[in-house]
Amino acid sequence: MPERYKVRVTKDHLVFCSGHFISFEGDKCERLHGHNYRATVEIEGDIDDNHYVFDFIALKHRTKAITDDLDHRMLLATRNPFIAIEERPHSVHVRYRQREWLFPRDDCVLLPIENTTAELLARYIANRLVEDLQRLHDYTPEILRVEVEENIGQSATYEWRPA
Repeated sequence: MPERYKVRVTKDHLVFCSGHFISFEGDKCERLHGHNYRATVEIEGDIDDNHYVFDFIALKHRTKAITDDLDHRMLLATRNPFIAIEERPHSVHVRYRQREWLFPRDDCVLLPIENTTAELLARYIANRLVEDLQRLHDYTPEILRVEVEENIGQSATYEWRPA
């Protein structure tokens, strides 16, 4: 039977406190609110010449860099068909039907996702992490999982595998 290994990092500093809202059921939109999110990352694969799947320290640093980019920001999904986003030089105008918000541009992260759900935030983090691992470490994981917890006992996981 072949051996399988995995490494997992979840730390109190892999957190991001962000505002968001989602659309759901096509014609509904949540009120603006926020979460203290926590990310957990897991890589599965063979061990290398150093006898590890991937370096814990490098994995924590890359994940922290991504979560830091999301921390203390308003998360806005740019691919949501129900929420209109207009980026201006110093602000972001957001509209859902008759509801409107105006945010300072520097306080927003415009995400290339359909909704700011925990599932899609996990996918976004995973895709950025895979790009970073390939670019900075010449490493492609066999399997990468990212879990985003938006509240104690409430999380979503995305699993990435090479095509």
